[in-house]
Amino acid sequence: MARSADWDPARYEGSHSFVWEYGADLVSLLNPQAGERILDAGCGTGHLTAKISECGADVLGIDSSPAMIAQARQNFPKLRFQLADLREFRSDLAFHAVFSNAALHWIQEADVAAASLSAALRPGGRLVLEMGAQGNIALISAALETKIHNYFPSIAEYAGVLERQGLEVLNAVIFARPTELAGGERGLRDWIATFRPDNTRPIEDVEGDLRPVLWGDGKWIADYRRLRIIARKIS
Repeated sequence: MARSADWDPARYEGSHSFVWEYGADLVSLLNPQAGERILDAGCGTGHLTAKISECGADVLGIDSSPAMIAQARQNFPKLRFQLADLREFRSDLAFHAVFSNAALHWIQEADVAAASLSAALRPGGRLVLEMGAQGNIALISAALETKIHNYFPSIAEYAGVLERQGLEVLNAVIFARPTELAGGERGLRDWIATFRPDNTRPIEDVEGDLRPVLWGDGKWIADYRRLRIIARKIS
């Protein structure tokens, strides 16, 4: 799994809280119901897991980061969280729905991840996800020297991935989401420290290249593009 190193929960919940805050309306698309078994794949520090559980659903949050799972358990001690790599995750009981926000673009083996998502669902179960789309952070990426790469697919590409695993895509959309980075002048370098910590290009040069296009009104704006998909398991 391509990733930035083990996540820093404090930074994730502070200057990068937009990751889960923007996912709140994705829960509305999930429309969780009381009594449903729901898997939150890539739950981070558990904030969206908790939001899903508010309706009375039985939610399991999984994440491959020990630090994030530890923070999730501290944040929401009454909820269930499991340290697990989605590529290897299997459950004896099928879920009515699988939810995933800002996690799947960290898994290069898209077909393997999709197979796990499908295996977790019962027939007719639904998948609701958001991830980085083709062209996500293109400007930032071009300015960096890094070996970390995400998987940012087009609609057609990811629909094919899901269909190969027995999932029917019901709705898919790509949209731009210019995202303000907290911290004012330090916003971009803090983002890089979290998501591209192996960058070897001088930060002053990176900021110089990006200032004309991503800086304004005293803040950095990341060039995010997101892919949202609703799908269901056919059989």
